[in-house]
Amino acid sequence: QVRGLCGTYNWNQQDEFTTPAGDVETGVAAFANKYRASSDCPMLSPFPLKPCSTFAGRRELAEAACAVLHSPPFQ
Repeated sequence: QVRGLCGTYNWNQQDEFTTPAGDVETGVAAFANKYRASSDCPMLSPFPLKPCSTFAGRRELAEAACAVLHSPPFQ
């Protein structure tokens, strides 16, 4: 039995956004907000994020992670 951010993996797309409380959200942002680990994490809006400007302080970390994915073992 799988549940959470990875979905239910039961081939039923109607229950993929099941929250920890057991209700089903209809939108990605509302679903993701139910899994926020801390109130320090920003709420997602229903509008698309601009990750580079929203999380400018994380740019170096993101570039380092992407560099790993572009390295020879992953090519």
